[in-house]
Amino acid sequence: MNFGVVLQTDPPARRVIELAKLSESLGFDYVWTFDSPVLWQEPFVIYSGILAETSSVMVGPMVTNPLSRSWPVTASMFATLNDMYGNRTVCGIGRGDSAVRVTGGKPASLATLDAAISVIKDLAEGRPVQLHGAEVTIPWVHDGRLDVLMAAYGPRALELAGQRADGLILQLADPFIIGWAVGRARDAADAVGRDPAELEVCVAAPAYVGDDLHSQREQLRWFGGMVGNHVADIVDRYGAEAGGVPEALTSYIAGRKGYDYSHHGKPGNPTTDFVPDEVVDRFCILGPVPAHLERLKELESIGVDQFAIYLMHDEKEETLRAYSSEIMPAFAR
Repeated sequence: MNFGVVLQTDPPARRVIELAKLSESLGFDYVWTFDSPVLWQEPFVIYSGILAETSSVMVGPMVTNPLSRSWPVTASMFATLNDMYGNRTVCGIGRGDSAVRVTGGKPASLATLDAAISVIKDLAEGRPVQLHGAEVTIPWVHDGRLDVLMAAYGPRALELAGQRADGLILQLADPFIIGWAVGRARDAADAVGRDPAELEVCVAAPAYVGDDLHSQREQLRWFGGMVGNHVADIVDRYGAEAGGVPEALTSYIAGRKGYDYSHHGKPGNPTTDFVPDEVVDRFCILGPVPAHLERLKELESIGVDQFAIYLMHDEKEETLRAYSSEIMPAFAR
């Protein structure tokens, strides 16, 4: 299993770069960031700084979307960074949540997302695409590589990820739900003649090492609210039964009364009080080191290839160091 860290691009950008450098020095393989124009600083600008001051970590958004930027612009940004720093970017992409909602938009359709995945990957890797009736190629791309991982929760999105993406991003750490989602995506890959084992699975969730569970839960309760935004979309689309989605994923949003994006991804978010302790414990990984090892071993047995830590709490460096010294050595990488 590989390990990554997910950062917000809050100012100052220098702080984001320093956390990325620390992560690499501690043995992390990936540095991801949020990507929401308006809410945070522009990640692709900051990626250039991270890549310039590191040597091995893969860098990219968790997640971008097909609506905030034109697809050729997104592809060109990835290709430029890869040309400068040697194929060290990775693209996480989804339908869009905070990035589009705070500017008055709605998440992209799965058809739009499907088309965007193909165009962005092909252009960034130097292949021609058809856009608006014209053939388009980035002529200066040579030997480019860009893995595209798709974030998904609902059945149709999971199937699309299995059919079209290089990998799947699952933003929660509940083994039961992860097992269901990975099975759905890999079945879809198999159905279209892809090797299901080649679908990379990245689980991203907050992790916090320590003994004060009450404090940890209060720091991480925001995550259940973030997941709840996506779950609410699934329930709206499929109805109360949510199209076969496990009840463990959908039942807790009954008390959801709205969501304030000005507190998105931050401890103390006042619109996440509907999230019970049970959901925090299932969706996140908290507690002492043995609890982390047990959960991660279970995720690895399901087929998870990477665990990426959402590092939005009050002990960022301490968590990175605990993972580096006490948790990551237990996993073959």
